[in-house]
Amino acid sequence: MDLKIKDVADLLNVSETTVRRWLKDGKIPAYQLNRRYRFSRGEIEDWIMDCKLKLSKNGFSPFNEKSEDILDEEESQKQRVGRQQFGLYRAMCKGGAVTHIAAKTKEEFIKAVMRQVAPRLGLDADVISELLLDREKLMSTALNSGLAVPHPRDIVLELPGSDAVITAFPQEPIEFGALDGQPVHTLFFLFSSSDKTHLHLLSKLAHLGSQTSALEFLATRPSEEELLTYVKDWEAKIRNQNP
Repeated sequence: MDLKIKDVADLLNVSETTVRRWLKDGKIPAYQLNRRYRFSRGEIEDWIMDCKLKLSKNGFSPFNEKSEDILDEEESQKQRVGRQQFGLYRAMCKGGAVTHIAAKTKEEFIKAVMRQVAPRLGLDADVISELLLDREKLMSTALNSGLAVPHPRDIVLELPGSDAVITAFPQEPIEFGALDGQPVHTLFFLFSSSDKTHLHLLSKLAHLGSQTSALEFLATRPSEEELLTYVKDWEAKIRNQNP
């Protein structure tokens, strides 16, 4: 899927001027088609993950970038944030949470969670488990700091707006191949109905995982109600923050 500058700006809740500045500084992967910048969905997905892991050039992260854009684009950003403000909250409401999953390995954990949640999403537990494990073989979805966002490369939900994020807490932290060497205590299984919502939700989760207060909260293994309240309040505050 080819993305335009406006698409990337919408997905990351930044202005188009910010994206153009990243392009000028070589901070975001892109290619040119007929002298216009285009972005690959897969490359942007990996870029989001790399930024959270602080592996991108010069330690750059879009989640703590300060905006220097002109006023009309700042207002545009606020309008975009308003439209997508509670996208993560809604996806988490649909996905729900599972706790105390007993498993010793990444593979066991993924399969155990899918046996519980796949049927209510209209998915085959065995098939979706294989898709998730295939993605892990390409690159671990661990974000460091005890978090991971398992997700398939392909879009698996057919109905628009059916996006779901399942929060899962293992009984004991699990080795997930994180670059910081830490086992994972909180996992967000991401399933989307379109490439754009997939990247938007992935960006939101990576942004959430960049917040020290959020990491401390998640480490307490909150109840589903506490988690949803926290995420709803957090998304509401993003209007006045720079991702």
